[in-house]
Amino acid sequence: MPLSDHEQRMLEQMERALYAEDPKFATALEGSELRTFTRKRVYQGIAGFLVGIALLMGGMVAQLIWLSVVGFVIMLGCAVIAVTGWRKGPAPVEGAGNGGGGRGHRPHKPKRSMMTRMEERWQRRRDERGD
Repeated sequence: MPLSDHEQRMLEQMERALYAEDPKFATALEGSELRTFTRKRVYQGIAGFLVGIALLMGGMVAQLIWLSVVGFVIMLGCAVIAVTGWRKGPAPVEGAGNGGGGRGHRPHKPKRSMMTRMEERWQRRRDERGD
């Protein structure tokens, strides 16, 4: 759903104010540096994971248990780094790049906690019964 003219003007005004107030932060929000950092972190995690596999296998072949354990710990740590780097990647901005964000990305709804959902259900049931 496209923004109305008023909403578009408000958004542009907010962007200008952000650039005027803190240009360094505003450019970081654009995502190019953040995407590069995130991609680099994922690649480093994958490379470390492969090194960990090599150490694990080398320790098994050489029958050095400590080397296998070190390889496993490196694998585990690098897997965590790669996965967290992947998850923290910036979401595509609608209207930027692809001429409108055309890959079918939907805006994310904010996640609600389990307690919030349960309270809403409880309230709905109470409203339906007329209590």
